[in-house]
Parts: sequence; C-alpha cells; structure tokens
Amino acid sequence: MTMAGGAESVRLRPASRADWDLIRGWLGRADIEAWWGPRSATEAEVNIAMGSRHALCRMIEVDGTPVGYAHAIDATAWGDQLPQDLPAGTWDLDLFIASENHRGKGAGQTALALLKDEVFSTTLATAVCVFPSIRNERAVRAYEKAGFRWQRIWDDPHMGLSWFMLAERPKR
Repeated sequence: MTMAGGAESVRLRPASRADWDLIRGWLGRADIEAWWGPRSATEAEVNIAMGSRHALCRMIEVDGTPVGYAHAIDATAWGDQLPQDLPAGTWDLDLFIASENHRGKGAGQTALALLKDEVFSTTLATAVCVFPSIRNERAVRAYEKAGFRWQRIWDDPHMGLSWFMLAERPKR
C-alpha cells in the first residue's frame, strides 16, 4: 500500500524475518522505547505478530527507504493482557517512525492511515485500538487526527498508565 505525502511516497510493505535485525536495532533505542515501550516487551510483541496468521506486519518506507515498523494484530492474540471492555473483533495497531528525519512530516500519520485502511479492507475487524502512554501527547494527538477516540485510561502492564483509544470500522 502506498500514499504520496508531499514530495515523498510512504509505503507499507510486508515485514519479514530478513528485517528483524533492523527492527530489533530500532527497538533498542531510547527514543523508540519512550514511544513504544521497553525493548523486551516490544521484541516479544513483534515476534508474536510476525509469527501469527492473524497479524499484518509492515515495514514503513519513504521513497523506498525503511524508516519504521508497524503491525496490526487481532487483539485476542494478547489474551488477558488487554482491557476486558475491548469490543469483540478489535485489532490492536502499533507503529513507530525510527528515522528522526521523517518524524513530524506526515510519514507516521500516512502509515497509520494505510495500516488502518488495510485492516478494515482485508479483515472482518469491527474496530482498531491503540494504547499510547498518557505521557506521550504527540502520539495521542496523532491518533486523534487519525480518527481514534479516547475511551478511558488503562494501566498497561509494560507502559503504565495509557490511553485506551478506539476507531470503529467506517460505515458504508
């Protein structure tokens, strides 16, 4: 999936095991940990997603260069680790832009829109959710722009207090 944003073209391509070293390197950076959580938890999350038939794992590319990672996974894969009031049929989305040169320029917003659209066009998902830390206002604002709405605060076992945000499947 591709979308042009200004002069740059943002594309999602399937992530593979060949991308693991790059993804793992990004997950170990302090700026990525602040956005997405502790390395041990995020490495496990990516491994689960990459091993699941019920996940979409994507490399985010700008003009053919990998700049980040994203995935969407049927939230039931996380078992009891998500809020009990999560609507049935919800998929959990996560992404980050690792390239500092591509932050704040729309690449993350475009990647989020592409991933959300892909989930709704290729699955029976009723909604998609995200759980940004309450300390990460930049992420919360980006998710709001993408149509996510605050549900409540949730105590994430890895990130601490987080916003439970939801975007429902668009009506046809």
